[in-house]
Amino acid sequence: MNKPEEIRNIAIIAHVDHGKTTLVDAMLKQSRIFRENEQVDERIMDSNALERERGITILSKNTAIQYKGIKINIVDTPGHADFGGEVERVMNMVDGVLLLVDAVEGPMPQTRFVLRQAIERGHKVIVVVNKIDRENARPDYVINTTFDLFVDLGASDEQCEFPVIYASGLTGSSGREADALEPTMEPLFEEIISYLPAPKANVDGPAQLQATLLGFDEYKGQIVIGRLNRGKIRRNQSLVLLTTDGGSRPVKAAHVFTHQGLHRQETEVAIAGDIIALTGLGEVGIGDSIADPEYPEALPPIRVEEPTLQMTIGVNTSPFAGRDGTYLTSRKIRERLFREAEKDVALRVEDTDSADHFLVSGRGELHLSILIENMRREGYEFQVSKPEVILKEMGGVKVEPVETVEIEVSSNHQGAVVELLGKRKGQLQDMSVQENGNIHFTYRVPSRGLLGFRQQLLTATRGEAIMNTLLAGYEPYAGEIDTHEYGSLIAWESGTATTYALHSAQERGQLFITPGTEVYEGMVVGQHIRDNDLEVNVCKKKHLTSIRRATAEEALRLDTPRLLSIDDAIEILKDDELLEVTPKTFRLRKKYLSKNERARQAKQKSFQK
Repeated sequence: MNKPEEIRNIAIIAHVDHGKTTLVDAMLKQSRIFRENEQVDERIMDSNALERERGITILSKNTAIQYKGIKINIVDTPGHADFGGEVERVMNMVDGVLLLVDAVEGPMPQTRFVLRQAIERGHKVIVVVNKIDRENARPDYVINTTFDLFVDLGASDEQCEFPVIYASGLTGSSGREADALEPTMEPLFEEIISYLPAPKANVDGPAQLQATLLGFDEYKGQIVIGRLNRGKIRRNQSLVLLTTDGGSRPVKAAHVFTHQGLHRQETEVAIAGDIIALTGLGEVGIGDSIADPEYPEALPPIRVEEPTLQMTIGVNTSPFAGRDGTYLTSRKIRERLFREAEKDVALRVEDTDSADHFLVSGRGELHLSILIENMRREGYEFQVSKPEVILKEMGGVKVEPVETVEIEVSSNHQGAVVELLGKRKGQLQDMSVQENGNIHFTYRVPSRGLLGFRQQLLTATRGEAIMNTLLAGYEPYAGEIDTHEYGSLIAWESGTATTYALHSAQERGQLFITPGTEVYEGMVVGQHIRDNDLEVNVCKKKHLTSIRRATAEEALRLDTPRLLSIDDAIEILKDDELLEVTPKTFRLRKKYLSKNERARQAKQKSFQK
């Protein structure tokens, strides 16, 4: 059991793909928490399947290592602003921060987001220039731009005098000079111990803890994780739970755990300053406080930024409903969504006028698409609508979220970027030429204008553009934005797609399906080359005669169809379309499947205008 002065609680924050998880790997391996003969995977902290597939951190996770008698609790946080709710929570648990910056790219937009959270809370920061062994590394430039970023974010003089460690997470080396790395992480460990403060904690006071992260165990039930701010908590100790809505009830800590390496270690007593886990408390929400019954003092609730996007998730109503899913009913979908909202403070779930549909609000398209993908893999079947930006009213004026967009592209495609963002009400803030000859743009764009933008940008620049976004605030409503350049190809009738029919349909646009795919009337099977929707018959078969044999169809050549991911499908959704999601597949469809019904709705809409 470590005393408060023998503990360091730190968070590692960085932009996406700056090597944060790889650096944690090196720190864990060199702290000797694994046996000599133990087989250890790469990216140890990315335990979620989606994290490994996408190469990003989605969920905050904590681990602990021992170095020279000091326990270092490390919290790995997401680098994408869509998961900022995770970052905001973690900042309440730590006393210092490692800011990881790529040795070539320097601080990026989402570095600004996560760093702002740390600076506002007064945390000390160690800057780690990672990937220093890259061929085009430019450490002086990176340090200067990082200092400028600290100044822009209003850091104190003490925070601006940050120490710098140069490192290569891949080789497990670090040092105080860019050209003199040691083959270990010792310089980084030493800096953490000497520069970052120990937690200020009253060990003898009444117990007090805030639920910051939640886990679940099949045998122990819900696991509540947080920093013990004050006092001690023993196994089977009686406590009181103080909820964020003002309620309270008595609880008992069945088990008390501290962290050691990647595992939780059960202990008889935990002391203030440490990050601990408790079980046996029943249902606990993020931000709830656990305290001594004689001193029931609640900690301030965890504040997170409001969601910017919303969509409806409801029961699947397509003709193929119920074929693949295990959980189909509104009750099961509702339970799952509200369970997610308990764990993710940046997510909002509300009931609607319809018992079969729920309004889900999140930080961005990625935030919502990760939720959809997780539900799909768990066996849920449902349908979702197009994401919409959440508008507000401030001082009697309608306002909307606006984002800072940074795009780097070769000079050959700069005209395409300017044209695309001009159509989406983008305002150019800055434009510069990089050392490699690429053009770097900084725009302010309404969040509405970025829905479906990434795919169009990649198409226009032949996949060369690199884009990063960050919520910049709210501005007056910018007016109507037409974000869709293409219409949809819609299945004329139900049946099975044939090569013969698809060969004719591909002349009208880009297909999403292959021969043999089952379709139904109103299903979206491709993207039209024009801006209007078009019904196509993809099930038509060739008439057989003595001359025209069935095998003649094999000679027809089809273009390679565009196979959509969940993210792609959400991007190209239109107002009158839905995305049908099942454990095995997902399909785009019109809200109204019948051609006559769609025509009637369109007529009614034009009449209302």
